[in-house]
Amino acid sequence: MDPEHGAAGERLADAADARLPVHDGAGQLLRKSFPDHWSFLLGEIALYSLIVLVLTGVWLTFFFAPGMQDVVYQGSYVPLLGQPVSGAFDSTLRISFDVRGGLLMRQTHHWAALVFVAAIGVHLLRIFFTGAFRRPRELNWAVGVTLFTLALAEGFAGYSLPDDLLSGTGLRIAQGIMQSIPVAGTYLAMFAFGSEFPGHDIVPRLYSLHILLLPGALIALVTVHLILVFSLKHTHWRGPGHKNTNVVGKPLYPRFTASSLGLSLAVCGVLVVLAGVAQINPVWKYGPYRPDQVSTGSQPDWYVGFLEGSLRLVPPWETNLAGHTLMWNVLLPAVVLPALLFLVLYAYPFAEQRLSGEWRQEQHLCDRPRERPARTGLGVAGITFYGVLLLAGGNDVMAQTFRISVNALTWIFRVLLIAAPVIAFFLTRALCRALLHAEQERLAAGEETGEVRQNLAGGYESGHRPVTSFRPGAPRRPLSPVRPPGSRAGRPDRRHPEREHRGR
Repeated sequence: MDPEHGAAGERLADAADARLPVHDGAGQLLRKSFPDHWSFLLGEIALYSLIVLVLTGVWLTFFFAPGMQDVVYQGSYVPLLGQPVSGAFDSTLRISFDVRGGLLMRQTHHWAALVFVAAIGVHLLRIFFTGAFRRPRELNWAVGVTLFTLALAEGFAGYSLPDDLLSGTGLRIAQGIMQSIPVAGTYLAMFAFGSEFPGHDIVPRLYSLHILLLPGALIALVTVHLILVFSLKHTHWRGPGHKNTNVVGKPLYPRFTASSLGLSLAVCGVLVVLAGVAQINPVWKYGPYRPDQVSTGSQPDWYVGFLEGSLRLVPPWETNLAGHTLMWNVLLPAVVLPALLFLVLYAYPFAEQRLSGEWRQEQHLCDRPRERPARTGLGVAGITFYGVLLLAGGNDVMAQTFRISVNALTWIFRVLLIAAPVIAFFLTRALCRALLHAEQERLAAGEETGEVRQNLAGGYESGHRPVTSFRPGAPRRPLSPVRPPGSRAGRPDRRHPEREHRGR
C-alpha cells in the first residue's frame, strides 16, 4: 500500500472517530470480560430458550384460532371425528395433525417454555448461593425475580389456550382462587372470564396476554437485565489474580461470542430433538373441555405444581363473617403463600446485607455456598419446602401407584412441609461447616501421598504433599482462624480477598 494513501486513510478514520466515536466505544465493549465457568451459562440458556419460544410462537400464531365457539370437529384425528369442540381446541388439533410440521413446532414451543422457566429458576439459585445479588446488583436481582414471575404467568396463559380438558380444569381452579379473595374476588373472576364460568372470553383474553403483553414485558425486562449485566462489573470466582476490582475471563469478542453461539445452537438442537422424540401435552388424549368432567390424575406443568400441592395440603378451613364466606383453604395456599414467597425473594438481598454489614461496599467476588452456611441452609430449606409441595400436588397419583391411603399420604406431606425444611437447614449448615473444616485440614496438612512410613518413635505416619489442585473459588492457603460460635464459619477476608489465594 502507498504510504501516502495509508496515512490519508488513517487521518480520515481518525476524523470519523472524532465526529462519531463508534470505534472506541465498540472496542471497549468488545474487550469486556466474561467468566468462563459453566455456572455462568445458565442465564444464557434461558435467553436462547426465550428466542426459540418467540420464533416458534410467531409461527404458531399463523394457524391458531383463539375462539371458544362450538364447532364440529372434521379433522384427521378419527376418535374425535364429529364431536363438538371449541374453536381453540379444533385449531390445536389441526396444527397437530393437518399442518406440516405443526406438531413438531407445538412441542418445541412447549419444551422451550419448560426449559425457559427452569433455566431462570436455576440461574436465580446460582446467584443466590454465590451471593451475586449483593451491592450493586440488587436491582438486577429484582429484575430476575420479576422475569421469573412473568415466565410463570406466560406459561400458564399458553398452557390454557388449547381449551382441552386438562387446561380447562386448571382454569376452573384459577377461577376458584380468584373468588377466594375477599370482596374483590367475584369481580375479578367476572372480569377475567367475561361471564359465569367458563364463558366465551377467557381464551381470547389469555391469547392477547400470551402473544402480546407478557412477551413484550419479558423482552423489555431481558433487555434491562442485559444492559445492567454489561454496565455493572460481572461477578467471578476467587482465584489467583481475581480481585474485587477486576474481572478475569474471556473477552466478548471473539472467544465469548464463539462459545455463546455454540451454546445457542446446542440449546436449539436439544429442544428440537426433545420435541421430536418426547411427546408432551397430547391434548387429543384429554379431549375438549367440559365443565362437568375432570380427568383422573390431572397434573399441571411443574412450575405451578407447588400451588396444586399447597391447595391439597391445607385443611378445609372456612369462616362465615357478616354473611360472607372466607375460604382460607384456598386463599392461604394459592394467594397468600405465593405472595409471601416472592416478597421474601425480593427483600432477601437487602435483609442479608443489613444483617451482615455488607451493604456499604460493593461485592464482585462470588461466595462458595459452603462459606455461607446460614444462607446455604436457608436456600436448601426453601428448595425442600418447594419439593414437598410439588410432590403433594401428585398425592393422588402416588397413592394409586403405591397403594397408599391418600389421606395418610396427605398427612405425611403436611408434617414434612413443616419438619423437612427445618431439618434440611440444620443438616446443610452442619455440612457446610464440616466441608470448611475438612478443607482447612487439607490445606494445612497437604494431600496424602498413599505412602506410610515409620517415624523415630516407632509409630507410623502417612506422607503428605502440598495441595496443587483447587476448585473454582477455593482458597490457596488456610483461611483466618476459626471464628466464635454464631459467626459465619470460614468467611473470607473481604478487605483483602486476593491474599487468601496467593501461592503457598
